Amino acid sequence: MGGHTVAVIGAGKIGELMLSGLLRSGWPVERLLATARRPARAQELTDRYGVRVVDNPTAVEEADVLAVSVKPQDAAALLDEIGPKVPAGKLVISLCAGLPTAFFNRRLPEGTPVVRVMTNTPALVDEAMSAISAGAHATGEHLALAEEMFSPLGATVRVPESQQDAVTALSGSGPAYFYLLVEAMIDAGILLGLPRQVAHELIVQTAIGSAVMLRDSGEHPVKLREAVTSPAGTTISAIRELENHGVRAAMLAALEAARDRARELAAQAD
Repeated sequence: MGGHTVAVIGAGKIGELMLSGLLRSGWPVERLLATARRPARAQELTDRYGVRVVDNPTAVEEADVLAVSVKPQDAAALLDEIGPKVPAGKLVISLCAGLPTAFFNRRLPEGTPVVRVMTNTPALVDEAMSAISAGAHATGEHLALAEEMFSPLGATVRVPESQQDAVTALSGSGPAYFYLLVEAMIDAGILLGLPRQVAHELIVQTAIGSAVMLRDSGEHPVKLREAVTSPAGTTISAIRELENHGVRAAMLAALEAARDRARELAAQAD
């Protein structure tokens, strides 16, 4: 691991997740570079991780892999700057939500391999879900290198690029849905008379245990839910209210909205 030099171009929140995860996995710090707009941010990254922060042209020249993690609306200007300097064989990994690999292909030298990755914030605790897709010029070798970089951050899966907007809606934004649900359940616990800290501990551990059962049991979530739902019991009464209030329909609509927004971001960036 760490045989390639990786430059994180635009080391914001997602770029920093990648840097910290690679370092925790044993990637040599001398094999990592970062770029940042603000000098204060550059100093922060150096102080926190020991990585060398350079300008964009230096990153393009010295790195074997360029991980682009700028905001989608900033990607065109960045690629206009660095595109002519990128050798055609250099791997570019896009962490830009919503942007297809074709967006990069139009702004990079012909034949440049681009791999699109959507990861999420549980990378902070090495429990990310990263979906990886090959662009037109990316080979199995390029996908394997991307997996080598993101596997230490959690789980990885290869998907066709046509599914990436759905991935963004489901797992890219997914942690926020769970946090919102936990927040609401804690508030409900307080309403029922529990101290906030007790409600927090009850819900967080319940969430962890439920997630582990989903991952390790191999059972369909319906079966796991039915195991908790006894006839005329407390759980079915609660589920009836959730269904009456359209929780399932709201989730479907929310994910469709997130997918549509990812498409809008791509259209606006172009």
